[in-house]
Amino acid sequence: MHSIGHNGGLFPAQWSALRYFRDAVPPHNTAVGLARFQGLAFGPVSRTVRTLIEKGLLQKAGSAGRGRSESVEVTKMGRALLAADPLLVVAHAIEVMPPHQVESLAIACETIIAAVQAQREDDHQNG
Repeated sequence: MHSIGHNGGLFPAQWSALRYFRDAVPPHNTAVGLARFQGLAFGPVSRTVRTLIEKGLLQKAGSAGRGRSESVEVTKMGRALLAADPLLVVAHAIEVMPPHQVESLAIACETIIAAVQAQREDDHQNG
């Protein structure tokens, strides 16, 4: 899954950011909103957003009303790239699965996510 994220001249983190801004609504369409959503430090997320702006895939859309936060939106070029999102093949594979397989996949994903979250909480408490 990670390797298909190296596609279209983007890295997986850049794809993730592009997808986030495609779906984000004000006031969450900021680099700070993305950092909070991903649970990551602001610095690396800010660099990712800046790179996507430099590539012409995102653009600043004015103040988000919180001091220095700026709203960000996907450009026409970014939307065209998202039409070829490498994760679309995964979405299609899930769409054509029989319902019982989709349910099993959902349960497995919930179990994995819960384990990861529990580990992160444990790490923060013992860190």
